Amino acid sequence: MKSQKGITLISLTVYIIVMTIVVGTVSLISSHFYTNIRDSVNTVEPLTQYTKLNSFITEEINRPNIKVLECKTTYIDNDQTKGIETSYIVFDNGTQYTFISKNQGIYRNKAKIAEQIKSCSFTQNIENAKTKITINVQAEKKNFNKTQDYIIKN
Repeated sequence: MKSQKGITLISLTVYIIVMTIVVGTVSLISSHFYTNIRDSVNTVEPLTQYTKLNSFITEEINRPNIKVLECKTTYIDNDQTKGIETSYIVFDNGTQYTFISKNQGIYRNKAKIAEQIKSCSFTQNIENAKTKITINVQAEKKNFNKTQDYIIKN
């Protein structure tokens, strides 16, 4: 008898079925993995933008003898229900932080430091001979809303 080399039709069918199951399982696992990564990026992105803004403002506040020259929020047609048009704060060292709703960004002088921002407002109050600055930031994604108070010791 001659030796029979090769594969039978039954073994080929079994190989194809096993490979289909393995590829299907790997694709299912990878699709869940990439979905979770995309969801985590959508959660982290607004926090990243806020953290950048927070680091710049904190650096500004901690400068010696810093003072706020002007802090203002301007609404479209003076109607707060239509949204913020611009909001800005100017320090005595010449640094200005500006939010422009049309561009959905926060700028430090002319450099964009945060993007995809839905709204941002800067307010200034004087309490106990200390200047208190409040910044409220809302991002586009995940209904991110953060309010932070900063104290400048005069």
